[in-house]
Amino acid sequence: MTKHNKLDRWVKDMAGLCKPDSIIWIDGSEKQKKNLEKEAFSTGELIQLDQKKLPGCVYHRTAINDVARTENLTFICTKRKSDVGPINNWMSPPKAYKKASDIFRGSMKGRKMYVIPFSMGPVGSPFSKIGVELTDSIYVVLNMLIMTHVGRDVLDALGCDGEFTRCLHGKAQIDINKRLILHFPEDNTIWSVGSGYGGNVLLGKKCLSLRIASHIARKEGWMAEHMLIMGLEDANGHIQYITGAFPSACGKTNLAMLVPPKSFKKKTYRVWTVGDDIAWMRIDSDGCLWAINPETGFFGVTPGTNSLSNPNALKTIEKNTIFTNVLLKPDRTVWWEDSDGPVPKKGIDWKGYPWKPGRLDKDGKVIKGAHPNSRFTAPISQCPSVSFRLEHHHGVPVSAIMLGGRRAHLAPLVYESFNWQHGVYVGATMASERTSAQFGKLGEVRFDPMAMLPFCGYNMGDYLKHWLKLGKKMVKPPRIFYVNWFRVDKQGKFLWPGFGENIRILDWILKRCNNEVGAIKTPIGYIPKIEDINMSGLNLSKDIQRQLFSINKKEWREELERQYKFLTKLKNSLPKEIWQEYGALNKRLK
Repeated sequence: MTKHNKLDRWVKDMAGLCKPDSIIWIDGSEKQKKNLEKEAFSTGELIQLDQKKLPGCVYHRTAINDVARTENLTFICTKRKSDVGPINNWMSPPKAYKKASDIFRGSMKGRKMYVIPFSMGPVGSPFSKIGVELTDSIYVVLNMLIMTHVGRDVLDALGCDGEFTRCLHGKAQIDINKRLILHFPEDNTIWSVGSGYGGNVLLGKKCLSLRIASHIARKEGWMAEHMLIMGLEDANGHIQYITGAFPSACGKTNLAMLVPPKSFKKKTYRVWTVGDDIAWMRIDSDGCLWAINPETGFFGVTPGTNSLSNPNALKTIEKNTIFTNVLLKPDRTVWWEDSDGPVPKKGIDWKGYPWKPGRLDKDGKVIKGAHPNSRFTAPISQCPSVSFRLEHHHGVPVSAIMLGGRRAHLAPLVYESFNWQHGVYVGATMASERTSAQFGKLGEVRFDPMAMLPFCGYNMGDYLKHWLKLGKKMVKPPRIFYVNWFRVDKQGKFLWPGFGENIRILDWILKRCNNEVGAIKTPIGYIPKIEDINMSGLNLSKDIQRQLFSINKKEWREELERQYKFLTKLKNSLPKEIWQEYGALNKRLK
């Protein structure tokens, strides 16, 4: 398959460690994929779904102790701990290699090792990076075939001596006490052992595209970000592109595939989906910021996905999709909580047990059919709103960057930063309130700079310096906005309808980028004049509209205290410009 001597030698060395029975090179062909599926069906690793109702779709269950990313077992391994910073987990490379090698050693006896050459981004693009993942999981192979460019053309682009990220994954015993997700940025290497869950084992995703890529991006002068990319085409056919960073449970995927409501008639938009999770951004020859989505698929959460929240996602997953940890219905179709249609009368739950609605566990809690973090993996090419610029080697020009979080009372529906430096401060201090269903204590604030807290491959203070540095190099930096779809009234009811109606706020954002409307200057940034937001067909009272954009200085002064406690965790690495913006906000609030 390859004339790359270093690659061949590395594969042999890792096979010597893991002791697989055989080595299979993945060529990206449909024939090989079908053969792998048949093998997985025979062993029970996958279940084939009804091919008339869900053509090309399969079902997979992970181990009960292996259902999400394990941030506490995820490490950045560098020679100096200071390069990782006070927020990331650090382990020295010798210790990390030793601990993982002890688990990997002989772990693939009786199994096959699959060699997956993959490209994050279009093959041959100056944006793109090549990796090779070794794994003993057919599930991983099939997911990587959806999520990345895989096969012979990747090896052709790699040539005889091209650089690649060395990615080693092994299931071992799926033992939580022998699970490690290790990143070696100085070696361009990722090792993951003891897990079969996608977020820990699809090593081209968070591991390469964010943790390793952010380290590379800093050295090479670009940005690897946890962001959606979407285009908005107006009635004249003009398309502008927006990126957006949001923590968990803030509707990033729903926004990326947004369908404008019929009631929004004043200005017709068509939304183009470039990506829902990762953006690699570079300053191009025009001095502006351009972005690509390095992935070719979606790895999305199923619960809550329905025709109201994300109709395009439902259409995307009608075929050629891998469903993980959802409910398996008797007719070999699938279901999850808050999906469309009636609740099934029975099925097999994500743990593999018989299920009926209303079943209670020993503590009296309702047993869910699908795990709250159950997933779908589907090709982005199947999305009805997929952008025709998806494979463009230079990507798309970025007009605006959105930042967002889940704040019940503090943040208005939308506001714009005063400038790039202030926008970086807004991103550095962005936070989201935890929900009881997902994180535990309701209302507890978790700071998550640029939604990169779990994914930055180096010191977060240096990461913010990198943002400030690149902003100064741009001829026309994108304008930075903060959005909050989750503000509630005194009864806890959402003030803003959200979902497709969010197009109204995107409309205002683009008007600001095009200097078509003014704004009101407040201590935290520029907020809209209410008459500049198209509210037609919404039936929102004047009082609700006022609440959506109100700013409570007392609450913001309390927020400043929380920001101070968080920012001091970054210690001396925090750029002075962030403290300048903190002081300026403090002064404006007084």
